[in-house]
Amino acid sequence: MKKVSIIVPVYNVEKYIAKCLDSLVNQTLSDIEVIVVNDGSPDNSQTIIDDYVAKYPDIIKSYTKENGGQGSARNYGLKKATGEYIGYVDSDDYVRKDMFETLYNKATQEKLDIVICGNYVVYENSAKQQVELNNYVLDDMHDNAYFGKIGVCNKIYKKTLVEKLEFRSKKWYEDLDFTVKAISLASRIGYVDEPLYYYLYREGSTMNNSNVNRNLDILDAFDQIKDNHKQKDIIEFLAIDNIFISAIVRVINAKADRKIKIQVINKMKKYIVHNFKNYENNKYLHLLSRNRKIIYKLIKKEKYWLVRLIFIIK
Repeated sequence: MKKVSIIVPVYNVEKYIAKCLDSLVNQTLSDIEVIVVNDGSPDNSQTIIDDYVAKYPDIIKSYTKENGGQGSARNYGLKKATGEYIGYVDSDDYVRKDMFETLYNKATQEKLDIVICGNYVVYENSAKQQVELNNYVLDDMHDNAYFGKIGVCNKIYKKTLVEKLEFRSKKWYEDLDFTVKAISLASRIGYVDEPLYYYLYREGSTMNNSNVNRNLDILDAFDQIKDNHKQKDIIEFLAIDNIFISAIVRVINAKADRKIKIQVINKMKKYIVHNFKNYENNKYLHLLSRNRKIIYKLIKKEKYWLVRLIFIIK
């Protein structure tokens, strides 16, 4: 058994994959495996992967499959994993060289199911970096995990915790419900208050008319968790934060037809009103940052142009 299996789904990332794999093969933690799953990528990514397999045959394990989306590739990788713990790294991101040693040591010393670290947001055409650390807003350290970054990549998971879970295939926001389910199943969660993961913000990945509707996949994610989670107030807050704010902002900023964007926004708002009837009185709303409170109020008042202006100025 390896200490950590790191699963890397790959699709059209020939520009970024080498930097990602360099950060993984040079990890200070020994006895790891990097499971690279080519999800039917039509570009030159596999040639680059093959070079790394040749150089690091004891670390890199390469698999190819028909295109099924990032969730499908992660599911495939998990079936191949032999690690005591599981980590996920997106193929256009990279990590600090001691990330998995730091997280693994924390996990084994304290017998944790999940360990969460901070991350950097880095920008493709800029030297600017934004640090995102864990946000301790509750006395309950387990529940604090819901109020941090609800993403799969800044964490390691005990394999026995997640091996029966699956990511939704061919869907956006597929890691949201996976992460929430994993947190709910975990008995012990720990934190490393350092940014160890580098998340690449790619300005070229803007939405348009052909894909702006894909944001409605976030409603599928909440369908997977809202009726089967005991802490209804927390799930309601996550819906406000992730649907009413983050997803709607993505739609507002999309380079798409205004009519299409309004249709998507209205469907999201209708979902919130129908499924979380008391959302305006959620007891965690005060935990939103000042900026997110402003965005929340503007969206409620349908001042979408003002939201757009804020992000243009930003």
